[in-house]
Amino acid sequence: MGPAGVAARPRRFFGVYLLYCLNPRHRGRVYVGFTVNPARRVQQHNGGRKKGGAWRTSGRGPWEMVLVVHGFPSAVAALRFEWAWQHPHASRRLAHVGPRLRGETAFTFHLRVLAHMLRAPPWARLPLTLRWLRPDLRQDLCLPPPPHVPLAFGPPPPQAPALRRRAGPFDDAKPEPDQGDAGACCALCARTIQDEQGPLCCPHPGCLLRAHMICLAEEFLREEPGQLLPLEGQCPSCEKSLLWGDLIWLCQMNTEKEEDLELEEAHWTDLLET
Repeated sequence: MGPAGVAARPRRFFGVYLLYCLNPRHRGRVYVGFTVNPARRVQQHNGGRKKGGAWRTSGRGPWEMVLVVHGFPSAVAALRFEWAWQHPHASRRLAHVGPRLRGETAFTFHLRVLAHMLRAPPWARLPLTLRWLRPDLRQDLCLPPPPHVPLAFGPPPPQAPALRRRAGPFDDAKPEPDQGDAGACCALCARTIQDEQGPLCCPHPGCLLRAHMICLAEEFLREEPGQLLPLEGQCPSCEKSLLWGDLIWLCQMNTEKEEDLELEEAHWTDLLET
């Protein structure tokens, strides 16, 4: 969950979900897909191909969206996760995951694959959330998610308008009035922060930290020299703990507004199934 208290647009939602079929004729079937809007997407699946659903789910409903993994930094990152979850046998990062066992349901198998994905690079270092939309169907994963991947329950928070406040761990934080001033210097290297670079700013109240993304990443990775992407670290200024995903979200809130991507309505996998 990202920082809040700042009047800016909310974090974009990119999720990969698992559907479960409730139709007695097809009960137990599952489907993995990508979405930017879980509620609308499940309606499309249950409405069939004419409503934007996938070929593999059309006419086999009703379907329930059991869980969704979200927090991906981009649609591309989510789509790569989706592909690997759909094709674990073809992903070199999941070569250690065995095939579906005799007597293992499709649902249990997909949860087993997911458990390994959340602990495999590069996904193990992303600020993801595992959200159960149907807690009554929840099962413990064979491997617990990494400590920085929280479990959540119920529908994801609505995607609010750009100026709406969003509840978060820094709910009392207020932006410092001069954090975006031209000519500001990085607190770590003392070099000027160019406008197009977008400084990373500590969201804790009263902290004036501003730093280049690469400088702060190197600071956070001192204890993990073999890694490229930090998970969390201590603010060099106020010495409070920070999640890397929160810092990136706060930085992106002030970038130019992206064009809305409705990729799920014309999913590339459906083109292969016609």
